[in-house]
Amino acid sequence: MNVSQIIFSPTGGTKKVTDIITKAWGMPVNEIDLTNAKTDYTALSMKKEDITVIAVPSYGGRVPALAAQRISQIRGSQAQCVIVCVYGNRAYEDTLIELNNIAEKSGFKVIAAVAAIAEHSIMHQYAAGRPDTKDKQELQNFAKKIIEKINSSASELSAPQIPGNDPYKKAGGAGLVPKADNQCTNCGLCAEKCPAQAISKDNLRGTDSKKCISCMRCVVKCPQSARKVNGAMVSVAALVMKKACSTRKENELYI
Repeated sequence: MNVSQIIFSPTGGTKKVTDIITKAWGMPVNEIDLTNAKTDYTALSMKKEDITVIAVPSYGGRVPALAAQRISQIRGSQAQCVIVCVYGNRAYEDTLIELNNIAEKSGFKVIAAVAAIAEHSIMHQYAAGRPDTKDKQELQNFAKKIIEKINSSASELSAPQIPGNDPYKKAGGAGLVPKADNQCTNCGLCAEKCPAQAISKDNLRGTDSKKCISCMRCVVKCPQSARKVNGAMVSVAALVMKKACSTRKENELYI
């Protein structure tokens, strides 16, 4: 039995959550990075005896379209699958049910689902420092329950009841597009790491707003901290979200 992580984690929060879960199983883990634009995902195939964790952040209550596209290209081969959505303490809405449907359509057998909290990728004051110690303990407990289900004598593992709406809520556009300031040294790391290939090597300070998914990968990867989004727009968005994000949300397990 092998464990594979299929992760879309541009700023690292989703990976932190997923690592806590898979490390609790004490088995070697193979990682498939969905942010890598150079990978041929159509060439990837799981084995039926594998345990696969598919993890994505929630973007406006939906699975990021780029992640959905790449997951759909992977052959699940009826591998047992745990789906994980990670959000910044507002709401994950239809993300989990959409991810479930994408995984099943790709041939994965979903046997558990987790909704977890991580620090917001743009408005860092929301869920700051999460996953924290309490989250880690809770996620490790989730992992224990999941592996107990997998190791049970049941010949057919039941599918979890997952919340959400189908049809899903309307997906939003990329509202916050990072650009570089004068601190940019034209190193090209942002273009290399951009999951959506929205930064041209011929114009490293700009961003193609039609391709950009506002994942903030370029912002966290820039060694000069030169790439930023419009501060005024972030402040307005943070004010709109303040009420929804002011109460601590807890992690959820569906099994």
